[in-house]
Amino acid sequence: MFVAIMMVSKKIPVKWCVMLLNTGERLRQERERLGFSQSAFGAIGGVKKLAQLKYEQGERYPGADYLEAVAKVGADVLYIVTGSRSAELLSPDESRLLERFRAAPLAVKAAAIAVVTAGSAPAKQTFHGPVGQAVEGGVTNTAGVVFNVGNDKAKE
Repeated sequence: MFVAIMMVSKKIPVKWCVMLLNTGERLRQERERLGFSQSAFGAIGGVKKLAQLKYEQGERYPGADYLEAVAKVGADVLYIVTGSRSAELLSPDESRLLERFRAAPLAVKAAAIAVVTAGSAPAKQTFHGPVGQAVEGGVTNTAGVVFNVGNDKAKE
């Protein structure tokens, strides 16, 4: 009887430790995926680097306020807490889009956001002064549009 009680009391802390380590490991993976240092990610969550280190080592659990803050910079809190990616709740095409978006550089992310929001409201542009355009790379005009460049009028 004593041996059975001893085994149960030893198993509970081991399972608790394994659960903490898995959560800490997932938290570290999310931090690294987003490209933050421990100090920076901790600051976002409102804790010092030592607390962040203890979260990632599985010695402590982050609170709801911490998880809410890191979610705002793109951390997948569902994954951190449960081990299931939020993308598992999405359709296959949404999952592919999200996966590619997360892996993209910041400039590509900004362009993608601009593309999907471009048609949401009519845009009005007001120009003050000369307006110019710079084009880099290989650009082919297949639409038959004529571009007038410069201030000179056409010579007759």
